[in-house]
Amino acid sequence: MKKLAYLVSILLVFTSCKNESKSPTKNVQQHKTKQAFSIIIHGGAGTILKENMSTEKEAAYKATLEEAIKVGYNILKHGGSSLDAVQKTINVMEDSPLFNAGKGAVFTNAGTNEHDASIMDGKTLNAGASAGTTTVKNPINLARTIMDNSPHVMLSGNGANTFAKEQGLQMVTPDYFYTEKRHKSLEKIKESEKLELDHDNKTAFFYDEDIKDSKFGTVGCAALDKNENLAAGTSTGGMTNKRWGRIGDSPIIGAGTYANNSTCAISSTGWGEYFIRAMVAHDISALMEYKDLSLQEAAKEVIQNKLSNLGGTGGIIAVDKNGDMVAEFNTAGMYRATMTDKGELSIGIYKENF
Repeated sequence: MKKLAYLVSILLVFTSCKNESKSPTKNVQQHKTKQAFSIIIHGGAGTILKENMSTEKEAAYKATLEEAIKVGYNILKHGGSSLDAVQKTINVMEDSPLFNAGKGAVFTNAGTNEHDASIMDGKTLNAGASAGTTTVKNPINLARTIMDNSPHVMLSGNGANTFAKEQGLQMVTPDYFYTEKRHKSLEKIKESEKLELDHDNKTAFFYDEDIKDSKFGTVGCAALDKNENLAAGTSTGGMTNKRWGRIGDSPIIGAGTYANNSTCAISSTGWGEYFIRAMVAHDISALMEYKDLSLQEAAKEVIQNKLSNLGGTGGIIAVDKNGDMVAEFNTAGMYRATMTDKGELSIGIYKENF
């Protein structure tokens, strides 16, 4: 009799364990296979509509997105670090006049170009950022140098320019950043008396002649390398017609950029003031860490609910510690691309899935 009772108890325990294994843990994202490495980029989000985009311009954007992401992909494929992949990928977009960063930066009210950038290492939680630079060719390189070669996280203005020069970074004269397209955008705003502070709602305004509506331009990258280290970086020219040394979210760690090996790496693009107020990048990581949400769940909650409820617009690109990637935005479009460890490339511009 005792043997029978013992066998029944063993059977019950086995059945219980078997049934429990069939039920996935709540909020844990299911993975078919863990990515050895992966990379995702963005080139800005906003009112990007197909009807306003010429075939030639769309092709140009897609070509540059592909060129940029393949630089980072090749670094990761050959065992390079996520930090190097992020930096070198962003360099390509900074050197293109298509995006509002580096060469394609927008103009301030004074007719100058002021750049902001940041980068973060998910392994050490070290970070570097710069704001308001005017003569550094590639601001993301300065952010990386601040992280690696200084005791500080953020430098700004003339001091940041001086540090960059002392560190041997490539410097340029301000006219290097001039593009006719961006200058016309500034003139259009001034002609229509659309100053950066609207008298009714005190909102800043960004105009892009190709998109013909308000748009927020930034470039960014997030990556996971073969050593399971995450990194993210962001670079921007800010907002057209900005004044008084305005700084957005791009150089703010936790708002425009965040990386943590325990959770994810994120780069933001959008209406900077709202991304700062919501601490968008860090908030997504925190939801994953403290509430056990998946990257997709956390990104959707922050962008579609928290940010939207504040009145903010824009989006994020992110990769988690498993290599899963997310592009979440509440605008009509976002320039974006992903590559997996198998070399699978996806490029998107409009709201459609990709």
